[in-house]
Amino acid sequence: MKHILYGIMSLSVLLFTACKGQKTAVDNAPAIDSSRICSVKFSGDSAFRFVKDQCDFGPRVPNSEAAARCADYIERKFTEFGLKVTNQRTTITAWDQKKLQCRNIIAAYKPEQPERVVICAHYDSRPWADNDPDETKRNEPVMAANDGASGVAVMLEVARLIDKVSPKVGVDFICFDLEDYGAPDWAPAEVHQRGDTWCLGSQYWSANPHVEGYNARYGILLDMVGGRGSTFSHEGFSLKYAQSIVVRLWEAAVYAGASDYFVNSPGGYITDDHIPMNEVAMIPTVDVVPYHEEGESNFGPTWHTTQDTPENIDPEVLRAVGQTVIQMLSEEE
Repeated sequence: MKHILYGIMSLSVLLFTACKGQKTAVDNAPAIDSSRICSVKFSGDSAFRFVKDQCDFGPRVPNSEAAARCADYIERKFTEFGLKVTNQRTTITAWDQKKLQCRNIIAAYKPEQPERVVICAHYDSRPWADNDPDETKRNEPVMAANDGASGVAVMLEVARLIDKVSPKVGVDFICFDLEDYGAPDWAPAEVHQRGDTWCLGSQYWSANPHVEGYNARYGILLDMVGGRGSTFSHEGFSLKYAQSIVVRLWEAAVYAGASDYFVNSPGGYITDDHIPMNEVAMIPTVDVVPYHEEGESNFGPTWHTTQDTPENIDPEVLRAVGQTVIQMLSEEE
């Protein structure tokens, strides 16, 4: 995900949507019903190990051995956790006319269940650290501990615990490839300004789902969900396409003890994997993505730099996001 468009979003757009029959304003939130709190506990330390495992392969840039080995690792872990794994493979021509091997990985919990929910993230690394403060490093690949591995790590830990959570719906964990190959600043202006050079794996899956006629109640996209100091605001396209799911997810964060991380404030409009999911697959999908008001990047100080390494991942941020996802799944009826 890589473009952020600014717009003024009134919180009144969000705060008064029905959720399970009623919803009061966040400013006047109801008292916590302790019986709703999911007893299954997400481990930030376990998720951090999954981050490190992915980074140990090196940068997972397209067409690389590291990307292939990491994909095998992700498939193996989901299989160990008892999920049915499908690999969706294709070749996509990128903005620079390179032929990129694309491998989307879909892991299904309760594949026989017609009612489904999607949890997704991308696992590829950006080939260029084009936001690095050191200009001499801007052609180096990004390790992508946060911008890639963190979302997959949260999904793996949720998958490890999914039988204990035992949601009443099927869950598809989708690891998208080729999200971060978007045109860099040095590409021709007419190419750099196009939003469709990003999110190639999710574009393909949204137009060609792994199951014919596939549908889901909603999707939750996890992007950069482990960086130190991260908080998650209401992303604009998420409100546009999936307002009721935003309300439910931010309420789940309260029950997950993560309300300090899921803040009730507006963020920007972001080009990310949720766009084709909303506009092509027609699955209302929320983007959980950090919003930093200060600094050179609203995505945090390590975004698209050589500093996006495991040392800059906070297990507590991973826990806050993962526990919120678990809480949300536990409430499905």
